[in-house]
Amino acid sequence: MSVLEVKKLTVGTKSQPFVKGISFEVQRGEWLAVVGQSGSGKSMAASAIGGLLKPNLSAGGMVRFNGNDILEMPSKKMREIRGKGIAYIFQDYQSSFTPFLTIGKHFDEYQRTHLSMKKSQRIENTQQALLSVGLAAELSTRYPFQLSGGQLQRAAIALALLMKPDLVIADEPTTALDSISSFRILQLLAKLKEESGCAILYITHDLRHAANYADNILVMKEGHIVEQGEQAQILACPEHTYTRSLIEAVPILKQTSNL
Repeated sequence: MSVLEVKKLTVGTKSQPFVKGISFEVQRGEWLAVVGQSGSGKSMAASAIGGLLKPNLSAGGMVRFNGNDILEMPSKKMREIRGKGIAYIFQDYQSSFTPFLTIGKHFDEYQRTHLSMKKSQRIENTQQALLSVGLAAELSTRYPFQLSGGQLQRAAIALALLMKPDLVIADEPTTALDSISSFRILQLLAKLKEESGCAILYITHDLRHAANYADNILVMKEGHIVEQGEQAQILACPEHTYTRSLIEAVPILKQTSNL
């Protein structure tokens, strides 16, 4: 069953389209990697799905989440879904935190917005969420600037998954991290996906990540989807010249393909 169904999605200004009528689906428990060079429309499409477009941009077509058309949804209803049904993990994970609030306060306010429960239960949920991403529960008393980049990124993931969303949109979440931290974050996402059953829409320009973790791959270029399908099929027998050029740029993938 589809968690997300996108049909003929367009995103742009009145005079300039940037995402040009793309269609795809994300199934429950699926890891879908959206790959392509910078400017291909990946992040803009991801923003449209959660109603996070900048004021000068608009979206058309259909974006259906759990059967409900998001583009036709009132902003109040969208705020209820965002965070609880659809969660984001951004490349700029530091922007997920307000500098003068402790990590625990962020988690507490997030729960108060979406849930009704006692403070003791909110504290316990916060501690369990931090532990689930390999962080000490005591970090809840610290401020964002007191955590390392890797710790803060893991805290951002814990916050995104706190409401057990059906869909996690991870937009270049490892770009600012070193290779070891990136590996740990991706392993963590894979582990949490298996445990929670959530779907992951993973935006990346790195085909190596898609090769290691994705079930399916969608390739974007200049606002269009040029190819999509099962990960193994796309990497072994790419049909589009652009997909082949992406694979050729990664020697370790080129060696395993039929190019």
